[in-house]
Amino acid sequence: MKFYIATDHAGIDLKNFTVELLRNKGHEVVDLGPFDKERVDYPDYAVKVCEHVLKDTNAQGILICGSGIGMSMAANRFHGIRAALCHDAYTASVARGHNDANVLCFGERIVGQGVAESILDAWCAGKFEAGRHCGRVEKIESIKG
Repeated sequence: MKFYIATDHAGIDLKNFTVELLRNKGHEVVDLGPFDKERVDYPDYAVKVCEHVLKDTNAQGILICGSGIGMSMAANRFHGIRAALCHDAYTASVARGHNDANVLCFGERIVGQGVAESILDAWCAGKFEAGRHCGRVEKIESIKG
């Protein structure tokens, strides 16, 4: 799998862990920053990841901030992005299987490295189940707000 990943200053440590973990598992990872703990605004980094995911439709995005909430809110402003805030392996699995989520969000202040690894494993193993879920995803995509 190919991932575009970014964070804000509150998620640097977990981003760095995630990049290394995914690369060690054989995934391609494009780290869009930031690369130090200098204060930055999370919407700027959500935009970077979402723009890349929309152009590279076979890729997935990962956004990390302190809680994951701000990143998921910013990402879901993009038509074609279905960002899921996940706190455990189950929510990651359901997000992929039922919602065809293409951007994973989580928070460094919420999940530790072990939980993050289980979330990532579930995300990578997940696959859109289609069937009855297709109509629901189509309805999400048709929302104009």
